[in-house]
Amino acid sequence: MKISIKRKYRFLAAILLLLSLLAIVISNFTIEISARGKTFNDPAVIPKNKVGLVLGTSRMLVEGGVNPYYAHRINATIKLYKAGKIEYVLVSGDNGSIYYNEPTTIKKDLVKRGIPGEKIFLDYAGFRTLDSMVRAKFIFGLDSVTVISQQFHNERAIYLAEKKGLMAIGFNAKGISGKEGIKVQFREYFARVKVFIDLLLNTQPRFYGEKIEIK
Repeated sequence: MKISIKRKYRFLAAILLLLSLLAIVISNFTIEISARGKTFNDPAVIPKNKVGLVLGTSRMLVEGGVNPYYAHRINATIKLYKAGKIEYVLVSGDNGSIYYNEPTTIKKDLVKRGIPGEKIFLDYAGFRTLDSMVRAKFIFGLDSVTVISQQFHNERAIYLAEKKGLMAIGFNAKGISGKEGIKVQFREYFARVKVFIDLLLNTQPRFYGEKIEIK
């Protein structure tokens, strides 16, 4: 009797594992196919958009030093702006406390690198990629946008944007290799499954607020 119950639990565990792996594979494949041909590495060939949307991340690593994902997104934004492929920058990130403010930090670094402050708009409620995409459309009134982040992140953002009625392309910031890159890529598989859960549940941004016109 005990053996039979153990087998039953093992069978159920195997089924759950198989379904989880299947969800990861399907989610990843769907998002990659949807974003195919919509992300670019060369500013010379990317279509022009009025606004480039930089997705925020922390400037510093927990163990110290500048976060390379952050640094590469700053570089990509500067490159795109100087190429004349965007006119304005919308920085969307976490502003969860007085000690942590991604949008303001990113703006300061962009201004230091030559983008005029009046060309930069801040979305302080971009707590998640979904929030950033929905708010770009409904708060900042955008119909189309160029997302600026690493390619894996751009692909997910593009899929979410288009499901919410926002046309998006992506400009790929330089990625990260090695142990840290593998760890982030691993987390991305689960983030892509979460995309479909959020869409199924019609998850909304944490905040909306008053509309802001970019001009």
